[in-house]
Amino acid sequence: MKTRKLSRVAALALSALALTAFAQDKKGITAGEMNYQAGASPLGSEPMVQSTNPKAPPMTQAEFDVARKIYFERCAGCHGVLRKGATGKPLTPDLTVAKGTDYLKIFIAYGSPAGMPNWQTSGEMTEAQVDLMARYIQHEPPQPPEFGMADMKKTWKVQVAPKDRPTKKMNKFNIENIFSTTLRDTGEIALIDGDTKQIINIIKTGYAVHISRMSASGRYLFVIGRDAKINMIDLWMEKPDSVAEVRIGLEARSVETSKAKGYQDKLVIAGAYWPPQFTLMDGDTLEPKKIVATRGMVVGTQEYHPEPRVASILGSHYKPEFIVNIKETGKTLMVDYSNLDALKITEIGSAPFLHDGGLDASKRYFMVAANNSNKIAAIDTKEGKLAGLVEVGKIPHPGRGANFTHPKFGPVWATGHLGDETISLIGTDPKKFKQYAFKEVAKLTGPGGGALFVKSHPKSNNLWSDAPLNPDPKISQSIVVYDIKNLDKGYKVLPIAEWAGIKPDGGAMRVVQPEYNKAGDEVWFAVWSAKNKQSALVVVDDKTLKLKAVIKDPRLITPTGHFNVYNTQHDVY
Repeated sequence: MKTRKLSRVAALALSALALTAFAQDKKGITAGEMNYQAGASPLGSEPMVQSTNPKAPPMTQAEFDVARKIYFERCAGCHGVLRKGATGKPLTPDLTVAKGTDYLKIFIAYGSPAGMPNWQTSGEMTEAQVDLMARYIQHEPPQPPEFGMADMKKTWKVQVAPKDRPTKKMNKFNIENIFSTTLRDTGEIALIDGDTKQIINIIKTGYAVHISRMSASGRYLFVIGRDAKINMIDLWMEKPDSVAEVRIGLEARSVETSKAKGYQDKLVIAGAYWPPQFTLMDGDTLEPKKIVATRGMVVGTQEYHPEPRVASILGSHYKPEFIVNIKETGKTLMVDYSNLDALKITEIGSAPFLHDGGLDASKRYFMVAANNSNKIAAIDTKEGKLAGLVEVGKIPHPGRGANFTHPKFGPVWATGHLGDETISLIGTDPKKFKQYAFKEVAKLTGPGGGALFVKSHPKSNNLWSDAPLNPDPKISQSIVVYDIKNLDKGYKVLPIAEWAGIKPDGGAMRVVQPEYNKAGDEVWFAVWSAKNKQSALVVVDDKTLKLKAVIKDPRLITPTGHFNVYNTQHDVY
């Protein structure tokens, strides 16, 4: 089939029409948002059946397979696995066929200020690929396979049975100051001794580990890859290593363990992007026990959504409950795990596109970002209700957020944003500072959008923020730090990538995720380079803001997230 080329006049006319027709109720998209939303999905490699639409332009099986791979690498994060719409518009055949191939080609090529990237004019796609995608989205979307209990059991492995594990700590490491660092593109994590700055072990895991979480006892480390593979790592072993593993789906982001009194280390929970479900597992072996689907109605519109993804999960410190955030439907589920045979779930509605978040300093309120709704929901984990819904900046992305005591507003929780340069401060003490509770009490101005993580520590007077997805290398390769007692003075800039001493050889370097050591006197940063380029970890003295150490090792390939054992175990941030 020949690709039709449009005249410049026709292209511009169609571009204008496309931008108008697909415009959403928000204006503009930053490079940071585009980089974040258009992340790759491991579902692109899963077997699927071509589902053709007789009204759509023809495609060969080979063309369909290529287009499907591109879709899951570039588009599924915004438009959804089934193209029903998520943070982006629906792209189902009932909408796309009527637009026609030429119209869709212009929209894909030029993008829109409402949020669609300009795939061709940015150089991300060729003209031939744009034509391929314009035809592909007029066909019925192929559906990835489901993943039930039998599928999970086939992947479940116990490398070291509980009875064969150590009965006491068998190494001399200061376990509480170990860091778990994601080596994104190699499917590994690095365990690093926070005292000596030496690598303890490199452990094979799932692809692009999204998060590391600790058991309540501090013995077991749990990591989950984007391919939904969980590894359970025993830190008591002479050389800490994986003792059990399982896949709970085909794509995932979150894992957590039970923390309530009497239930410590008893259960593990993990949430999947696909299939839309979460799974409860045995805390000693990762044996899957119960699967719960999350398909259902969206808060507000009460419309059915076929693939609401499971976002962040936290274990309550008050009750035997997991707090499970469902992205597209905007629901927080309080999952009572005291009796798996009679599971009780309390549903709390807030706003769609729930994503990441963390506890306030009291550990009572779970502050979670509804990112494309530009809101923060405050969930009262003690009372099991919505304590507040706060308007903030554009596309909040807090990570776990940052807690500190403001001189005027009392305890506050902070989030940065992907879509603007601000950091929002939200009051979190409804007893002593009721007038400020669950309100945005202040905005700090940072160097630009593209922020992923903010961080502070109870023993620190500093608030740190990264901006790894900002298009300006000067911003993405540095860190800003605020003096909590003098916020009006603005921020200081630290050239973290420069301090890493990595030669500028054409590889992109991004500085990501400030993380404190246990003592709260060091802050660690990942200098994240390309897979074939050198990366590093940079350690800064929290009080002097001076370089303290640089960790370089050829095994540190694409380091991204890193998590201190003690701070992760006790939700210190």
